[in-house]
Amino acid sequence: MSLSMYRSSVPVFLRALANLSNILNKGAEDAAARNIDPAVYLNDRLAPNMFNLIRQVQIACDGPIRASCRLAGMEIPSNPDTETTFDDLQARIDKTVAFLKTLPEATFEGSETRDITIPLPSGALDFKGEDFLFGFALPNVYFHITSAYLILRHNGVALGKQDFLGAR
Repeated sequence: MSLSMYRSSVPVFLRALANLSNILNKGAEDAAARNIDPAVYLNDRLAPNMFNLIRQVQIACDGPIRASCRLAGMEIPSNPDTETTFDDLQARIDKTVAFLKTLPEATFEGSETRDITIPLPSGALDFKGEDFLFGFALPNVYFHITSAYLILRHNGVALGKQDFLGAR
């Protein structure tokens, strides 16, 4: 059986986003239980030059959409960054999941060799589809989900490895 780019991306993104949703639920519940303004968590960051929790979640949602569209040869939809609450972030995750579920598996066929260019201020990054997915897109999504997890964990939210990995 050959590698399925769809099965290697969309279901993986969906699971990671479900785990992120659960992590955020625990953060919101913890803030309420400890009578902490949720903005404390939402605006916290691990280091001065890192993004805050809100931005980490926004990027964790944008990554799967952008990667999937690039692999499927589709135009990337616009998604403004307007979230300010845990509920807003959950809605963004829900919107991302709904979009990913609309993608036909057939549009990913042949994407392992598709030329993909990521424009960056410092210069474009060029990939073949398979290298893009495994060497850039998946690590990028996991980086931002890990950062969100760690921001909440740093603030005392009772999270463990199983929260990150999710239920099987």
